[in-house]
Amino acid sequence: MQENKMEPNEVKATEAETVKEKAAPKAEKTDKKKVGKLEEELAAANAKAEELNERYVRMLAEYDNFRKRTAKERDGIYADAYMDALTSILPVLDNLERAESCEDAEALKKGLELTLKSFRDTLEKMGVKEIEAMGASFDPNVHNAVMHVEDDAYGENEIVEVLMKGYQKDDKVIRYSMVKVAN
Repeated sequence: MQENKMEPNEVKATEAETVKEKAAPKAEKTDKKKVGKLEEELAAANAKAEELNERYVRMLAEYDNFRKRTAKERDGIYADAYMDALTSILPVLDNLERAESCEDAEALKKGLELTLKSFRDTLEKMGVKEIEAMGASFDPNVHNAVMHVEDDAYGENEIVEVLMKGYQKDDKVIRYSMVKVAN
């Protein structure tokens, strides 16, 4: 019989292999637990990302619908306001057409006066006001000076003639008054 003699290094290597073999099942169990836990965390993170993505897509669709709806409403409001303004002005056109067919000079003059009054009333109902100019001090915010005259009878920057009336609605100027300014 032959005896197996091992070198001391070989004995240590064999013992280490035995220890590894015994420890391997424990390490595999621990690794499997860690992998399982990481897979659960990954699945939870993926589910959360999917949920957030769905919320984002829904919110984006809601915003797009809101934008389209408000644009449509804005266009509708503009169209309604435009129609209201035209409806208010049409009676003035009717009166002018009637005046065109009038042959009596005195009746024509009276009709034009009434038509002008009607038109001014319509503008007033729409909130449009005439810009006061004659005798007022020149204001570049509402007046447009197109002529200048030197005259000692008038004060500094006094408006002496209105060439074309100006109009405004609230604080917004629709048309500047074209005026002649003194000194």
